[in-house]
Amino acid sequence: MVTMTLVIFPFLIAITVGLIILQIFLSKRENKWAGLALPIISFSISLLALFGSLMYMPATFTETLFIDGELIERTTGQVIPTSTIISTAIFTFLIFNIPTVIYLITYAICRDKHNKKRDLEKMRVQDLD
Repeated sequence: MVTMTLVIFPFLIAITVGLIILQIFLSKRENKWAGLALPIISFSISLLALFGSLMYMPATFTETLFIDGELIERTTGQVIPTSTIISTAIFTFLIFNIPTVIYLITYAICRDKHNKKRDLEKMRVQDLD
């Protein structure tokens, strides 16, 4: 078990670093929408995780049966409080949006530097005229 963790952990770190480098590269592009690709993909994955976690929560079912003319109601499943469902949904959404926030912060920093550089170049061109 420990050896599996030692193999997987560096691989996950490499993927994370690679995605952040890719985000920096895309954010520095002239097209501002290129830098928003990874945050949109990450947000979409968080929505899938949210809906997936809600779909697999245990539910209660009430069956109404007529056996020999007698009405029988049977409840199966587990009753989960609404507060538990809501807190699980919020927790899942927040945890899965950590990469989205990191990508958006990276995007904002890179675009701010890009815009300052572009404005400075415009000022230089105006000074030459």
